[in-house]
Amino acid sequence: MRFLRHLGRLLKEVGGFAWHNKAWWIVPMVLAMLLLALLVMAGQSVAPFIYTLF
Repeated sequence: MRFLRHLGRLLKEVGGFAWHNKAWWIVPMVLAMLLLALLVMAGQSVAPFIYTLF
């Protein structure tokens, strides 16, 4: 649970930085990295089940 709180705080800080410095290119980059991290975490949980099929 603490991880989500820290992640929220980090995203809020990055958003504030982008807003203050008008660095809007950071927002899609951060979203892409979050999506990639989500895919990696989902792939780790699915891998053991794939091995049982073969």
